[in-house]
Amino acid sequence: MEEETPTIVRPTRKRKTDQDRRPQRQPRYHVILWNDDDHTYEYVVKMLRELFGHQMEHGFQLAEEVDGRGRAIILTTTKEHAELKCEQIHAYGRDPMIKVCSGSMSSTIEPES
Repeated sequence: MEEETPTIVRPTRKRKTDQDRRPQRQPRYHVILWNDDDHTYEYVVKMLRELFGHQMEHGFQLAEEVDGRGRAIILTTTKEHAELKCEQIHAYGRDPMIKVCSGSMSSTIEPES
């Protein structure tokens, strides 16, 4: 009588494709600037220039959007960078041109859809 040879099953290796080798892109987040009545357009434009490097014209367009829509996306970036930019907005300080202004503008982050 012949003895049966046991079958050895070896796991197959999945070959990496070019798609598997590509670096994964980090999720993106929007930095949202919220409207209020305690800050002037000049303040918003200056802040956007200093913190985000926006040109004056683009800063003014964003200030108009915040004023008209109640909010504006001012940057889309990684979560860590978005959180940093929110902190910088909140630390920017009050608008000296408005006496009742008690502090910085409000901002939040939200995932890009």
